[in-house]
Amino acid sequence: MSQIAVLITHRTKPGQRDTVRAIWHRHMAPAVQANDGHDAYFYCVDPAVPDVVCAFQVYRDAAASAAFLTTNAYRDYEHEVTPFLLGPPDVKQLVPVWSKE
Repeated sequence: MSQIAVLITHRTKPGQRDTVRAIWHRHMAPAVQANDGHDAYFYCVDPAVPDVVCAFQVYRDAAASAAFLTTNAYRDYEHEVTPFLLGPPDVKQLVPVWSKE
């Protein structure tokens, strides 16, 4: 299994989660849908924690993960969303060792 998983946690400025989510939908949803390198992608919110969003992504391999970060869609998203975040995201790279197909 050469897949790479990435767990990203963004902390938004107070009350800005819906703004961040709208920006994500505008830029990232279509980019992820069109990206063959993504095997899975989950954009998640915790109803009990109002100023956090998480994304869990599974890429075909490390090269696909790195390539996605160079796309115009990702750069545009990052530029637009940054003012609504408290700081850089927490990013964990994981190696899947089992999955249900």
